[in-house]
Amino acid sequence: MHRNAKLIAETISVFLLISILAVWVQGLALPAVWKGLVYGPLLLFQGLWFYRFYIVGHEAAHKKLFADQPARNDFWGSVVLLPLMVPITIYRKIHYFHHGFNRKDEHTSNLDTFVVKRPPSLAKKIYYHVIWYLSVFFGGFFIHSLVSVVLFLFIPPALSVKISPAFKGWTMRDQLSSIGLFALGVLLHLSVYWAFGKTIYLYTLGYPMLSFAWVLSLLVYIFHYDTTIGDGVRYNVRSVNRVPVISWILMNFNEHATHHQYPNIPWYELPEKRKALPEPYLTKNQRTRNFFKAILNQLKGPNIVHEHHH
Repeated sequence: MHRNAKLIAETISVFLLISILAVWVQGLALPAVWKGLVYGPLLLFQGLWFYRFYIVGHEAAHKKLFADQPARNDFWGSVVLLPLMVPITIYRKIHYFHHGFNRKDEHTSNLDTFVVKRPPSLAKKIYYHVIWYLSVFFGGFFIHSLVSVVLFLFIPPALSVKISPAFKGWTMRDQLSSIGLFALGVLLHLSVYWAFGKTIYLYTLGYPMLSFAWVLSLLVYIFHYDTTIGDGVRYNVRSVNRVPVISWILMNFNEHATHHQYPNIPWYELPEKRKALPEPYLTKNQRTRNFFKAILNQLKGPNIVHEHHH
């Protein structure tokens, strides 16, 4: 059996198991506090598992799920992304832009840097810090991604490229297929709600989606936060050490520096094909290898840059 066919089977099976478990826990005759203690860790796991959907989608976006069968690759990528309501077409477009232009300058593909026209006042600094903390620690980056998807879906292609250079080459056909995939995702959510009722919907898709919004926002930028800015876009990145269970869920995503240098390496080969960053990127970017420390480092806040006009 193909390695990635197994991966898809595992991803869907575990999702079904934790969904059943969550509904079962919800129905236990326990005091609310005890129920919360049991359900809390499970809900976190559900959020992480939705991040697994996102990363299976990431492999599909890079055409690596079934490299020799593009239609099969996109079909299974789309299926796994359905609970997230993210069309693979849009995912691929945004993600390729990220690889091509990651932290190229202060403005491009750079989430932790705010460029201001005049030296920032204290109020302005506080404002940007609040935005940053909401983005990372309160689900803001999930909303940011959601807005990007909606832009791609419903804004005319000619207009969208003016909003973001990531839309270059985006056609009406891409847009229509994306709307179709998005509609299927919405339909999945509605079908579960209609077929099984509100409670089952909330514990299988609703609450896990909120958990995912938090997990995604917390983790999505740890590999690029406060790394170098400049033309070496493949090197403006860091890796972190593997964490048992989490690295399994996240499919070796911790080997992020290797992935950015060689995006074609499939997820299961990343650890053995690990490639260190060249100097001076290594010294500047690889300041921590601890996964949890990389998350907490984001507490330092954003990079506020005063743009001098020449």
